[in-house]
Amino acid sequence: MNIRCLAIDDEPLALQQLVAYINKVPFLELEAQCQSAVEARAYLENDTVDAIFCDINMPDLNGMDFIKSLAVPPLVIFTTAYSEYAVEGFRVNAVDYLLKPFGLQEFQRAANRLRERLEGHRDESDIFLKTDYRIVKVSIPDIRYVEAMSEYLKVWIEGEPKPIITLLSMKKMEERLPDDFMRIHRSYIINLTKIQEVNKNRVKMDAQTSLPIGDMYKEAFQAYLETKFLGK
Repeated sequence: MNIRCLAIDDEPLALQQLVAYINKVPFLELEAQCQSAVEARAYLENDTVDAIFCDINMPDLNGMDFIKSLAVPPLVIFTTAYSEYAVEGFRVNAVDYLLKPFGLQEFQRAANRLRERLEGHRDESDIFLKTDYRIVKVSIPDIRYVEAMSEYLKVWIEGEPKPIITLLSMKKMEERLPDDFMRIHRSYIINLTKIQEVNKNRVKMDAQTSLPIGDMYKEAFQAYLETKFLGK
């Protein structure tokens, strides 16, 4: 498995070292290198990567804010000379945190963690849900959307007329679903690959289903759409 990477650092020598390390790891494939988060954001408007190696202290837009601004961020390993960012780095679910100056051995360990995380995401395509007195196996790509209903969730599945009803929180479900799912409302998580149409403040999933976009989720959803939009 090749992992497509983006390297970001505003210091030319540090970026050169980072690129050299990436090129020494057989399963890492460098797609692009950028000297600012602004440049990286422009790159990601038209291209995708599996992972980002990102410095934090950069002018205009720092690495931490850049990752937080992405609607569907790739996996990230932060590289920085400042140890005080470590806790915040793990809050945004960073795979690892490399404190400069770091050597090839430390970089290799971080790359291995990245591979383990990605392999885990790709292999875990099923979940098990308790419903009534049964435990049902559900293929994650077949989930169309999830609807909150008091303490329960309705999980709507492709091709099934009725949802699976399970005792579970939206937070737990959101944590378990992969990056192609997004919460668009306090009551809805949707499979982004199943969207048919977006009209004003609603997302059409099929002829019978039009879901609202909540105010606090609009900005992230709009940012996602802009990464996919072709045209002016």
